[in-house]
Amino acid sequence: MTCYVIVTEIVGSKQRRIVGIVVQMFFTLGIIILPGIAYFIPSWQGIQLAITLPSFLFLLYYWVVPESPRWLITRKKGDKALKILRNIAKCNGKYLSPNYSEITVTDEEVSNPSFLDLVRTPQMRKCTLILMFAWFTSAVVYQGLVMRLGIIGGNLYIDFFISGVVELPAALLILLTIERFGRRLPFAGSNMVAGVACLVTAFLPEGIPWLRTTVATLGRLGITMAFEIVYLVNSELYPTTLRNFGVSLCSGLCDFGGIIAPFLLFRLAAIWLELPLIIFGILASVCGGLVMLLPETKGIALPETVDDVEKLGSPYSYKCGRKKKTQVCSSHL
Repeated sequence: MTCYVIVTEIVGSKQRRIVGIVVQMFFTLGIIILPGIAYFIPSWQGIQLAITLPSFLFLLYYWVVPESPRWLITRKKGDKALKILRNIAKCNGKYLSPNYSEITVTDEEVSNPSFLDLVRTPQMRKCTLILMFAWFTSAVVYQGLVMRLGIIGGNLYIDFFISGVVELPAALLILLTIERFGRRLPFAGSNMVAGVACLVTAFLPEGIPWLRTTVATLGRLGITMAFEIVYLVNSELYPTTLRNFGVSLCSGLCDFGGIIAPFLLFRLAAIWLELPLIIFGILASVCGGLVMLLPETKGIALPETVDDVEKLGSPYSYKCGRKKKTQVCSSHL
């Protein structure tokens, strides 16, 4: 989660959506490669070792990846933020305005975040609860559909590989839709597609496997889009002072969903093989309706304070966001 937050805060608003989706495409690339690793390393201990060792390379990021200037400013470390901004401007051949040295923060912005900060005000509370449910649903449905490949027969390696390849168009569809239609409609639509596909697949007869496969593929594509969009929406709906904490807390429901997904799948499948799909379909459909209650963040600068979040969704928010983007956030801190 920290990786995605840093990427979101360090790039400009025009590049935020592209960079955010590209980052997640590497997750899909890992899904595609994993069956090959499992095929040539059959023991689970060997697989665990093979996918864990490369993680030590991330230690190098401490010296390579710069700290978020937004976060440094909220911690009253303006000198360090300006140094990073000058390096960014130099790399991009841009001139850094002297006005950046005048940016200050209030004492409220440097306080340690807590869960109460995420639910204290109406808009923050609504966003937090909906996003927590969205993370939970995305994890349960996504993990459930992946693990379902192991109980429906067929070649597990090939099926898993194909299911990973199916995720690649999701990134393209997101890039084509979120700037044209905003965040909410693609977010809600992808959940609804996943939900309807799961429900339809559960009741399709076994005699037409091609149709079941096609509909199930649409469901996998839909939940993949929803999973990728929730990252973007979550980071755009929290202020800088709470963004990392809020995204981490909400995504904790993703971990919880991943834990209970196998229990839901195998316990319910023992009653009826298609019963898990019905549960997945209901969860995704409900989530699709709830995310429409979130404020739209298309074209609006990242919120800096809780007050900025409270203004989201109002007729004034878009103009305010554009104005703020010109005056302060054009710095792309």
